[in-house]
Amino acid sequence: MHVIYGGTFDPVHNGHLRLAVELRERLQVPALSLVPCHIPPHRASPGATSADRLALLQLAVDGEPGLRIDDQELTRDGASYTAITLRQLRAELGPDEPLVMVVGTDAFAGFDRWQDWQQIPQLAHLLVIARPGVELDPDSAPARLLAERHCADLSALHQAPAGRCHFLELPLLEISATGVRERIADGRSPRYLIPDAVWQAIRQRGLYRYCGDRQSSGHVS
Repeated sequence: MHVIYGGTFDPVHNGHLRLAVELRERLQVPALSLVPCHIPPHRASPGATSADRLALLQLAVDGEPGLRIDDQELTRDGASYTAITLRQLRAELGPDEPLVMVVGTDAFAGFDRWQDWQQIPQLAHLLVIARPGVELDPDSAPARLLAERHCADLSALHQAPAGRCHFLELPLLEISATGVRERIADGRSPRYLIPDAVWQAIRQRGLYRYCGDRQSSGHVS
């Protein structure tokens, strides 16, 4: 089984990493691939360049053999469409290898606006992760797709190459990349929200409008 977890990782934080480790263990796979997005088609441009975000992600997973990085979207020009990524992976894996795409309910709520969204279940299983405060509209196309293709047992994803959906609730660390960026821009410390190596690199590169330590009630440390 091949499992991918995509996102802008802007920046990667401990919530991303803990979720990835949890999924790898629950799915009983040797490794899970993190797929950084180059240009997100359905959200604002990232606050750091693709090269910087990739460098931070590499620092974050260093020493964790169960997490690897697939940078194929960063090598393509233009918007990063999931369908293209899945087609490339399917060509590499062959027709029989189970392929699982992880997506949160916040992103999945707009799944019917993704390019070639109806073809995606033919390429991969969808593992939908519950996000706090996000409910799917039961009359929406994504909710209907989830209901029609839902499998109750997570192990069922191992038994077919694609086409199934599973909804999973996990103990999540409530950390947002937006919140991390805001802390850095405000001169406050994001320590313990992101790996120390990532924080050090952000300071060295001056990312997210980090301008050096500032003396204030919430000074960076």
